[in-house]
Amino acid sequence: MHYRSLKKPNLAMAIAFAGLAQSAAADGFIEDSKASLGLRNFYINNDNRDGAAAPGKQEEWGQGFMLNYASGFTQGTVGVGVDAIGLMGIRLDSGKGKHYNPEGTSFGGISFPTDDGRAAGEFSSLGLTGKAKVSDTELRYGTLQPKLPVVTYNDGRLLPQTFSGAQVTSNEFKDLTFVVGQLEHMKGRNSSNSDQGLSIAGANAAHTGKFTNKFYFTGADYQINKDTTVQYYYGNLKDFYKQHFLGLQHNWDVGVGELKSDLRYFHSSSDGKNGKDLAYASSGYYGAGVTKGKVDNQAFSGQLSYSLQGHSIAAGHQSLTGDSDFPFINDGDGATSYLITDSQIGKFQHAGEKTWLVRYGYDFAALGVPGLNFQMAYLRGDNIDTAFGEKTEWERDISLGYVLQDGPLKNLGFAWKNASLRSELPAAATPGSASQRNQDENRVIVSYTLPLM
Repeated sequence: MHYRSLKKPNLAMAIAFAGLAQSAAADGFIEDSKASLGLRNFYINNDNRDGAAAPGKQEEWGQGFMLNYASGFTQGTVGVGVDAIGLMGIRLDSGKGKHYNPEGTSFGGISFPTDDGRAAGEFSSLGLTGKAKVSDTELRYGTLQPKLPVVTYNDGRLLPQTFSGAQVTSNEFKDLTFVVGQLEHMKGRNSSNSDQGLSIAGANAAHTGKFTNKFYFTGADYQINKDTTVQYYYGNLKDFYKQHFLGLQHNWDVGVGELKSDLRYFHSSSDGKNGKDLAYASSGYYGAGVTKGKVDNQAFSGQLSYSLQGHSIAAGHQSLTGDSDFPFINDGDGATSYLITDSQIGKFQHAGEKTWLVRYGYDFAALGVPGLNFQMAYLRGDNIDTAFGEKTEWERDISLGYVLQDGPLKNLGFAWKNASLRSELPAAATPGSASQRNQDENRVIVSYTLPLM
């Protein structure tokens, strides 16, 4: 695996921070600073005991701490500032049999790094971000948590995933947001290693896979009017793939309710070594029993949702064409894709897959119980390309959450998430087929954010 150290950038930011401290009294830098401590108690149980593939069960429980600091900007034509994010996870329970991660087989377990086959007792990291602002354009360099169609950080476990690199966001023109940047490294949600490279499914084997330190991205959001937004984004993971994205969101007031539409299209193709070197190849199905090759994927999806008096219901369809699976930055230790089918367990991103989905939610504030919410979803994917014919998978998700609205523990949140995934794909990789384990999963989360300044 190829890594490049972040020590020099961190040192540069530390020196810059020291310089800023001398002018910290300047209006804006201190006055506009914000800091908070996020607490997340996270339990997860991943059950595969009805199948033959190991592990039969994984179970981890931990306490997470997330310290976030964001300074304001100094005065002047160029305002500068510094942000910081400190992350720490402490194991509360997970024995060797529950963690189930033989040393060297992957980056870590489902929530914690691996230490001698067990979940590590604790892990932590510190990320610094220098920032500068001119007019309505802001440059950020250091630790980033992007939420863009071509790259989105994952926050589905005890601690969030982070990236490192540079990003410029400009709002100089009315109703137009322009973004450009480059990512170099990633820190997994179950890791304290901030020097990890970037890869995709098919090439991301732990310790022996192929990784790069160059992901270029750019794009824009344009709000045509208060109800309609169009998007274009481009991402290029060097030696893996190039990706174009088009998006459209529109809202209609229909009676006393609201109808929302969400259309997305991705066109992904090969880049550099991906089309020449099998070690850089993508997962997918290429005929004649071949499951790795160059990136070749088009993904189109549409979703309509309607909300009325606390109820919300949505229906959508996603169609993937081409020989490869849908590509996105994925190091194999937890990642998020910008697909409408990205769910608690599965992503429904296999070559040829066609997925229908329905979602339902209810906000109990309509019944006088603010803070209580219920969500459920069902997804079914067909036409997955394999050497054994087209295969099917489905997932059902349920979640229930409550956030205290007042009192000394205001904003204390409780959540339960349950999901089941069933697939006709084999539980372990076999020639000519993708693999997918049947799973039942429960998560219990208690969260609280304490404002510090």
